[in-house]
Amino acid sequence: MKKYYSFFILIILTIIEIQVQTSCANIIPPSGGPRDSLPPVLIKAVPADSSLHFNANRITLTFNEYVQLDPQLLQSIITSPNPVQQPYAQSHLQTVTVRLKDSLQPNTTYSINFGNAIKDVNEGNIYKNFTYVFSTGNAIANGELNGKVQLAETGATDSTLIVILHKDLNDSAIRKERPYYYASLDSAGRFQFRFLTYGTYNVFVLPNDYTKKYDDSTKTFAFLNAPVTIDSIESQPISLYAYNQYKPSKENNNTTPPANTSNKKKQSDTTLIMATNLQKTKQDLLSNFVISFQKHLQYYDSSKIILSDTNFNRISNYQLTADDSLTTFTLHYPWKENEYFKLLIEKDAFKDSSGYTLAKNDTINFQTASESEYGSIRLQFFKLDTSKNPVLQFVQNNLVVDSVALTSDIFYRKLFKPGDYDLRILYDTDKNMTWTPGDFELKKQPEIVIAIPRKITIKQNWDNEVNVNL
Repeated sequence: MKKYYSFFILIILTIIEIQVQTSCANIIPPSGGPRDSLPPVLIKAVPADSSLHFNANRITLTFNEYVQLDPQLLQSIITSPNPVQQPYAQSHLQTVTVRLKDSLQPNTTYSINFGNAIKDVNEGNIYKNFTYVFSTGNAIANGELNGKVQLAETGATDSTLIVILHKDLNDSAIRKERPYYYASLDSAGRFQFRFLTYGTYNVFVLPNDYTKKYDDSTKTFAFLNAPVTIDSIESQPISLYAYNQYKPSKENNNTTPPANTSNKKKQSDTTLIMATNLQKTKQDLLSNFVISFQKHLQYYDSSKIILSDTNFNRISNYQLTADDSLTTFTLHYPWKENEYFKLLIEKDAFKDSSGYTLAKNDTINFQTASESEYGSIRLQFFKLDTSKNPVLQFVQNNLVVDSVALTSDIFYRKLFKPGDYDLRILYDTDKNMTWTPGDFELKKQPEIVIAIPRKITIKQNWDNEVNVNL
């Protein structure tokens, strides 16, 4: 009997231990399914999408899940035709509500393009370019227009710009009137108008600011020389080239590299501070020697600026020129590799309007670079149209550092500064080797630059050969 009792007690203790261990274990909830990657789905619209004889002032859109309007993208919602008072949109749970504040025109097709503003709450999946359409008449207009906008000076794109359509064909409309239609650009510069009323329109490009008018010639702008006529569902794509007729601010002159001051000690306010473009006392074989000052000068005496060899023998075949503001002075000389020079500058060679001069006579010792520090470059162009006066532009950090007129499909240079370069082709209509903006008053389009997508790398002491497809 005692044996059975002991066995029974052992079973009870075992059961209790199992229960304790089970109660202390972590409870792992069942794993979820795959991550939701689908955008919201519209399941109901009141009034219905593509409604005719529309006369409501509120639109309610219901989706299959909770949605929200991205507050940073509310301004990207485009209503066409462009109303005086923009609609008000808000989201709540599974609905987006739009309140129309402006009176509607009769027999007109309207569209509300939400861009990327609608997304689901949980995962942020975007309902891209959802467009709600209705008509106050008895039909939905089906005219379309599409194309691309390119920045004329660089060949790049700017997705912050918009394309504008005006029914008023007078040139003054873009300066005085609100656009009738407008559309945004995607990252590739493409645009598309849908649900257009058939007719003739002037086409422009502007920044998406409050006015949407060409009221400032420093604004980025583009125009077509002639109106476009929409008279069918499909139309030929158009290209526009945007430009700034005048720059918003004076651009920095990139001909002078970051300067090295030649005076070691700190100068007082009563002396001039001079700098050069030497790199560690070495002169680039492909550039001129440049002297620069922080402020405008009143006077300089070239006879007191002498280029000599290391024995102080004066060199005769050099030239010193000054810019209009007398802040930058350029010494022109046919440099050869591995040569040593002295530039002798007398104290009063430069003088500003206060009579301030250099602190003392100065001697700048420098040597020219070796040809082995450069690389040769040979570019073979395919489909190059030399009748358009192409100019090859070498670009670093969005600045044109070298320009070469191309007269054949092969470009070769024995010495070229090593580095990474972007390439562009400027079609130089006026043959002045620089890009020229457009002029709306004269109906003159800007010169066009084509950006070559391939970046090239020039290696030091290397024969660099590259094929370029246009």
